[in-house]
Amino acid sequence: MRIEVTPADVAASRYAISPLGEAVSALRLHAGQRSFDGLGPWVARTRPAYERLRRDLPAVGALLALLRRGGYNADFIQPPPDGTARDFSGELAVVRATPLAQARDELARNLAGPRVTPPAYAQRIYASPNVVDLLADAIEAAWTALVEPDWPRLRAILERDLVRRAGRLLAYGWGAAVADLDPRLRWVTGGDVGVIEVADRDPATHALAGRGLLFVPTVFGTLITYVEQPWPYAIVYRASGVAELLGPPDPARPDEALDRLLGRSRAAVLRALALPATTSQLVAQLGLSLGGVGDHLTVLREAGLVSRIRAGRSVRYRRTPLGDALAAD
Repeated sequence: MRIEVTPADVAASRYAISPLGEAVSALRLHAGQRSFDGLGPWVARTRPAYERLRRDLPAVGALLALLRRGGYNADFIQPPPDGTARDFSGELAVVRATPLAQARDELARNLAGPRVTPPAYAQRIYASPNVVDLLADAIEAAWTALVEPDWPRLRAILERDLVRRAGRLLAYGWGAAVADLDPRLRWVTGGDVGVIEVADRDPATHALAGRGLLFVPTVFGTLITYVEQPWPYAIVYRASGVAELLGPPDPARPDEALDRLLGRSRAAVLRALALPATTSQLVAQLGLSLGGVGDHLTVLREAGLVSRIRAGRSVRYRRTPLGDALAAD
């Protein structure tokens, strides 16, 4: 696939977070449809909740039976955010508002082609006149059981990545903005019109033509491109800093060299600064107290491991080269 962009698309591009997308992707992670380094402890901790969902709510299994790699997935199940600050309930309302005829068309396309036949209970759900609400109920249950308890930390990671991504696009252009989004993306410069090449089975070329691109970071998901109407042109990509999602290290985990040098909580703060962050973002991400994070930052700054930068009214902390070297452990 080729996505043509111009300098005018820089100003029109937007950035958004999708709590609903995280709920669907968290299900896929538990179902073994996706695998990412660094999330094993989270999967182990939330596994009992996932198993209860599978046992008590058949629609969760029906939802998972629709999701596949390398093929079409019904868009109404996981629509891209529209660029406004919607919370989970607002996104879920969009799913529930899907006309039945649209859902039927997308489900038929989703189920077409060579693939494992969904189980009988799932087929009954797809044929139900309440299929939209049943699948929306499954997404809501996944959000409540798996994602909502960790949402402050998740949101902190996603917001930090958005700030970084927006800064790179505005300061350095398209090449810098998409360079490390995903190994399956490649930037091809071409004068006034550049191209984002996506390694997939779609040979089509899509022109943004001044409409801009929607960037959507994810913790649990993987690369998704939206290029069909009525959705905005969007790319879902994995956020940076995901390895620090789980907050303070598990007491049962053996100490690493950095933990023994700095102490576990202070080492966690230094590791979490792989991307610049405010004190409040670190508190949300790591689950530590505001005073504790402030004290750790003071010590790290006095030791020359982190520095402060002011952005508007907020102060962000980032690692120095020495801090980067130590955090590499």
